[in-house]
Amino acid sequence: MGLESRIISGPAGPVRQIWSAECDSPTPFRSLASATAGIGFARISGRWAVHLRGPATSATPVVCSADTEYFGADFRIGTYLPMFPPARLTNFRDSVLPMLPDGRILLDGRAWEMPTPQNLDVFIDRLRRDGLLLVDPVIEELRHGAVRSMPARTAQARFLRAVGLPQRTLELIERARYAVRMLQVGRTIAEVASDAGYYDQPHLTRSLRRFIGHTPGEVAQGSVVLGL
Repeated sequence: MGLESRIISGPAGPVRQIWSAECDSPTPFRSLASATAGIGFARISGRWAVHLRGPATSATPVVCSADTEYFGADFRIGTYLPMFPPARLTNFRDSVLPMLPDGRILLDGRAWEMPTPQNLDVFIDRLRRDGLLLVDPVIEELRHGAVRSMPARTAQARFLRAVGLPQRTLELIERARYAVRMLQVGRTIAEVASDAGYYDQPHLTRSLRRFIGHTPGEVAQGSVVLGL
């Protein structure tokens, strides 16, 4: 089987998706570039670790070890923990939270019960209600150019603080991931290049090599293992 991953739930509140994955044998795959911050839980050699992570600006080779289990949540764009700014967590510079001997998580000087994939949304909602997780309401407006009263420099700084990436980089990542979804449902490479807004097929290929780690042809064939 190798790596098996699945989406547990879709968008709700500050969460874009909750996911889980497991490996029964060592499996190399590509972790895709991502514009979102999030929280991940990993069980390796019987021990759990909790990672707060930021965006990733390129595809990264990863090996999933045998007998490992993962689950986590990707946050909506503009959702973050102020104690752990996304810009400090980019490209796998994760912050690993301390674990107490009884298995609870230490965060903000308090002990938190380890969630499960089924109640992770409740855990995240507690973080939000306690002020540890913020959703910047202006970010979505900034993405669509709807905030005209804010100076450009102020808007850029606010976007970077909440997202961890410049807006242009976010757009490039989201375009590449959209192209992958279209290829996976059977659209031709030429159709995807046009519909996703690339200049031509070589432009699409360069983008997917950077952000996905594979060519459009490799993705379309379905012969590669991609992260969520």
